[in-house]
Amino acid sequence: MIQRFGTQMPLVARINVTPIIDVALVLVIILLITAPMLAVTDKSLQLPTASTQRGAEGDRVLVTLGRSGDLGIDDTTVAAPRFVDELRRRLESHGDGALVVVRADATAHHAAVRALLESVREAGARRLAVATRPEGSR
Repeated sequence: MIQRFGTQMPLVARINVTPIIDVALVLVIILLITAPMLAVTDKSLQLPTASTQRGAEGDRVLVTLGRSGDLGIDDTTVAAPRFVDELRRRLESHGDGALVVVRADATAHHAAVRALLESVREAGARRLAVATRPEGSR
């Protein structure tokens, strides 16, 4: 204890936090600069583009997969065992450049949609499109 002028004053021990704050701010600045560099991979990519195309109604064959798994071609319901033969017949009547548009219910199972796409390919479809609803529409 230090005695000054006859009175006794207690010592107060304090930690100087200024250097700690300086170091922390420098680390934050370094992280802010380097974080964007770490988030991007070093691969060159060419991302695909998407577009919508409207064709003539005569060039199009509509294939429908319902919620319960029922199949349709244009405006007729087709039994599953006859589906490939019926679609092949329709494609031959439309010509070589017919576009097959597959419409599937949103609740249909992925495996059912995939099997439908394979059946469409088996029937001889060369041009294939999957119908979707624009985002935000009901």
